[in-house]
Amino acid sequence: MKHLIVLFFFTFSAAFMATVPPGLLNLNAAKISVKKGKIAALYFSFGVMLVIFIQAYIAVIISKYLYNNPYVIDILLKIAIVIFAALAIYFYVLAKKSRKKKIKTVKVSKKNSFFKGMLLAGINLLTIPYYSGLNAAWKVSGWIKFEWQDIAVFILAAGLGSFTVLYMYIIYFNRLEIKTDRFSKYSDYILSVLMLVLFVITLIRIFYTE
Repeated sequence: MKHLIVLFFFTFSAAFMATVPPGLLNLNAAKISVKKGKIAALYFSFGVMLVIFIQAYIAVIISKYLYNNPYVIDILLKIAIVIFAALAIYFYVLAKKSRKKKIKTVKVSKKNSFFKGMLLAGINLLTIPYYSGLNAAWKVSGWIKFEWQDIAVFILAAGLGSFTVLYMYIIYFNRLEIKTDRFSKYSDYILSVLMLVLFVITLIRIFYTE
């Protein structure tokens, strides 16, 4: 029981710290909170958390043979490059369109926000290698075993750690009543630059490991 508490604490902390820097998911959560309200942003975050649960489970499976099959990570990184490049262009074009015409208030269903969260979390392929490496590190440290209790705690901590950060972004930006318009205007530019940075970082990682 004690090792499960330690496992939860360290996995939650690792997920929390990985989600804190401005990124695709937390900036979108803040953007939805500003444009569509806190409830829609929470549904978005629930969608993200659900996918992270799935990704963390896949990461546990991959970590069993990760070091014997390094090509798995290489394939995921190459797929991520294409996705980040496409998203960088998409958000830039979206930002240019937003500046040319006034943004209208659109009522978006909670279901759409939920599935958008699932979609964006799903295309963030670096999550799986991250949690695979984390799982392998915990295995070496003796904090995790490949038993259902350990796997369940690992998955739960990963999802809750990420969700906590998203919730903090939602609350923080939802209270900025004066600067919300400015944030809405430039958030797409921020996301575009972020995707470009992730594209470069992923490219460096591929050449570094080869």
